[in-house]
Amino acid sequence: MREVVIVSAVRTAIGAYGGNFKDVSAVQLGTVVAKEALKRAKVDPTIVDEVIFGNVLQAGLGQNVARQVSVHAGIPVEVPSFTVNKVCGSGLKTVALAAQAIMAGEADIILAGGTENMSQAPYLLKTARWGQRMGDGTIEDYMVKDGLWDIFNDTHMGVTAENIAEKYSFTREDQDNLSVVSQNRAEEA
Repeated sequence: MREVVIVSAVRTAIGAYGGNFKDVSAVQLGTVVAKEALKRAKVDPTIVDEVIFGNVLQAGLGQNVARQVSVHAGIPVEVPSFTVNKVCGSGLKTVALAAQAIMAGEADIILAGGTENMSQAPYLLKTARWGQRMGDGTIEDYMVKDGLWDIFNDTHMGVTAENIAEKYSFTREDQDNLSVVSQNRAEEA
């Protein structure tokens, strides 16, 4: 089995909801990190075999966010790309898929990552297409509906996280300590 290495890791700054990045699309954010990741790794965009990008809130971005990021980053249009939606795990899943493809000998160089901009998630008016006949129409917050709502338990994911923390007696202090350990490990790597 082939060894897989990550040769570059880039992220944008984290902005506030409705803040400095509210007018910057997820495609634009993804393009910035894709270009910079290739630059830091000294990888010519023309030798990339595939692009895999995670994105959850896709409404209004156009087809295949990964493809858009790929082309805007200077990767040839012939290079295949696909978008992964595994909610919060989307970006991480792209790295796993890339590693699997490289280990299997399907590719040598894969650009993997994720991009999102919750500030640009639209509102949905599902009845608008065919006309709102009578009564009130409901506008739904797409960010909450497709990004933050646990459809199976009919609850917000923040509540789900709190329930899990309570179930396993995982305190806020435990979470903070794990964050510090994780950050330290990332710096050491």
